[in-house]
Amino acid sequence: MAQATLSKMQINSSANWALAGVSFAHLLNDAVQTVVPSAFPLFQQTMQLSFAQMGWIAFTLNITASVLQPLVGYMSDRRPMPILLPGGMLFSLVGVLGLALSSELWMLLVSAALIGIGSSILHPESSRVAHMAAGRGRGMAQSIFQVGGNTGQAIAPLLVAFILLPHGQRSFLWLMGFALIGIVIQSYVSRWYIDKLAETRIRQQQPLKFSGAESVARPMSRGFIAFTMGILILLLFSKFVYIAGMTGYYAFYYADAYHLPLSQAQICLFVLQFAGMVGTLLGGPLADRYGRKPMIWFSIAGTAPFSLLLPYAGPVLSMVLCGMIGLILMSGFSVIIVYAQELLPRHIGTVSGLFFGLSFGMAGLGSVVLGSLIDVTSVAFVIKLCSFLPLLGVCAVFLRRDRPRTA
Repeated sequence: MAQATLSKMQINSSANWALAGVSFAHLLNDAVQTVVPSAFPLFQQTMQLSFAQMGWIAFTLNITASVLQPLVGYMSDRRPMPILLPGGMLFSLVGVLGLALSSELWMLLVSAALIGIGSSILHPESSRVAHMAAGRGRGMAQSIFQVGGNTGQAIAPLLVAFILLPHGQRSFLWLMGFALIGIVIQSYVSRWYIDKLAETRIRQQQPLKFSGAESVARPMSRGFIAFTMGILILLLFSKFVYIAGMTGYYAFYYADAYHLPLSQAQICLFVLQFAGMVGTLLGGPLADRYGRKPMIWFSIAGTAPFSLLLPYAGPVLSMVLCGMIGLILMSGFSVIIVYAQELLPRHIGTVSGLFFGLSFGMAGLGSVVLGSLIDVTSVAFVIKLCSFLPLLGVCAVFLRRDRPRTA
């Protein structure tokens, strides 16, 4: 009995370390990825880019990940590939080197595409590792994985404000260290992943045993699944197009409206992303306890009062509102992914790749559209327009209410 308990503790410990590893790798990856739109003021100064051209950089970064992630997820569902864990960070390493050495727009586009490829490889397989390490607390595990990404997004504006803007474009070389550390961490996680896959194969070869307490889940129709997925995708649209407008262009609005330096505007974005990190960490456990649907509904629609007020607030109140927006809005993404994974439990990689891919694709397309709209109108008009997007969160009322589960 004692030996069995010790063995279980060792298994849980190794799973926790694997979860921590993919979460930290997610931090490093998303820090590198978010630096690209956060560094738009730097690119504008050094290359005199228009808002539309900066939008195309974000589009290239995000659409690359959008197209490839569902494909990577589908392939990993058919044949898991642990080698992809460190492999994704290798593409990001080359992309960061390209950003440091770019002198023309096309070079920035190629570098952004390489970073997008790295993200598209990392997210589906890392999300699968989080799912495998979760046990019953799937919302908590997905939140831990996702909070790593949110932390990376939070520190990106600080990297821009204190490293890139003061020291210029060549300081991107310092970020290569992020990718190198990610490669080392993901290499260790891939070993746990290989062992876990071997255990799963052995378990699948054993005869299944059912107890009387177990119940068989009622199958859902394809129409219901398609409708529900459509609602979830609409909620992703409202969230990530709004985030694209904030991360890409709110710094320009903040600096222009309050006559403050761009470095201080980056601090405002840090507040948004840091609060989002906290919201992500809280969202999963709350959804495990109270249900996925209430958390999803609150995370999008609950943002609307603060987003609508933000364009009309002063510089200090703007930081407070950015904190509230990040805290509420970011709390729902991991919950949406778990909701979709439970909707299609045999397609974990495909669902993860699809939703991460759609989030990047919508953000990229939104950056292009919003940047082009700024060129023909103004930054203020676009920021005010984006403030209405969280109102789409009311569509979450059409989701089926799930049963809360204690993690």
